[in-house]
Amino acid sequence: MRPSRCELAPYAVDPLLSRGRAHLDPLDDLRRDFELDRYRVIHCMAFHRLAYKTQVFVAHEGDHYRTRLTHSLEVADLAADLALALRVNVQLAEVVALAHDLGHTPFGHAGESALNERMSEHGGFEHNRQSVRVVEYLEHPYPAFRGLNLMTETLECMAAHATQYDHPDGADLQVPVEGQITNVADRLAYDAHDLEDALGAGLIDGKDLSGLRLWWEAAAPIRREFAASSVFAVRRPILDVLIRNLLADVSEESNRRIQELAPVDADDVRGAGRILVRPSDDMEERLRELERFLFENVYRHPRVVEVDDRARRLVRETFDAFLSDPTRLPSRFADRIEEQGRHRVVCDYVAGMTDRFIETEHRRLCG
Repeated sequence: MRPSRCELAPYAVDPLLSRGRAHLDPLDDLRRDFELDRYRVIHCMAFHRLAYKTQVFVAHEGDHYRTRLTHSLEVADLAADLALALRVNVQLAEVVALAHDLGHTPFGHAGESALNERMSEHGGFEHNRQSVRVVEYLEHPYPAFRGLNLMTETLECMAAHATQYDHPDGADLQVPVEGQITNVADRLAYDAHDLEDALGAGLIDGKDLSGLRLWWEAAAPIRREFAASSVFAVRRPILDVLIRNLLADVSEESNRRIQELAPVDADDVRGAGRILVRPSDDMEERLRELERFLFENVYRHPRVVEVDDRARRLVRETFDAFLSDPTRLPSRFADRIEEQGRHRVVCDYVAGMTDRFIETEHRRLCG
């Protein structure tokens, strides 16, 4: 059962003390505060498109791999667990997790790097900044205002979302515990599910994992019970234990850091000058060991590299085709060129594409 407002810790974000929304919102009468934010995020077009955007393995590799949508759902699940353990606002942690990848490109980080390259002299491109742009401007479902009119604290946490793959301009900003939770939940989710997807894709096997402490510590009791089972038969229970161990460690370490600071409100967390939500030093070492393994054996695997190289080419060539002839853009985008510049408008359009849509557009534009 989730804690009610009166059960929240004093350092949690209290909706009653929120800085509110940029615009008066009639739907506040029906769905309050971060509940309304969550409602709007899961119903926006950018969220729907995440189902067809690559996490690591593109759609033609198979139907069972994570997409940006399933990744976001897993991040939200872990964020809720951590928010409960730290007695903070579960709804805020969840909505930031659900929204954190709304601005992601097709084809994952390969697509992002191609767009950033094309935008290098025009403000660059970073998918977390783009996620904020999506909810503040690009989504336009309500005629009274642009964007989704989310709560100030939701936007604050989105702007400062940061992991080793996410480096927005505001990544050095100190945010409430709920925003820090999402940063950690994102990291734990992709470490665990990229490992599972790599096993499913046959890029790695059980022998490759024997040197990873996080893996064998979780696997040992399960292997004793199911000694004759293949790694594919037991990978899910092993990963369940691995994630449970990670969550327990982050909860314990974060509670220790919070008690040491003794914040009386969310502003004390903002002004702390240090991160409060993180793994212990020992667990951090294990996580980095796993992440080095994933980088060397999965993200740099020849199969993945080949697909990523093709993805970058598709994104570059599609971007260049629209840039050279913006009349081929939909009118709702082309009409903004005078105000925002050709590069930014083309970037917005290409970044919003799904994997399959950019394939179709590339064939139409480039033959």
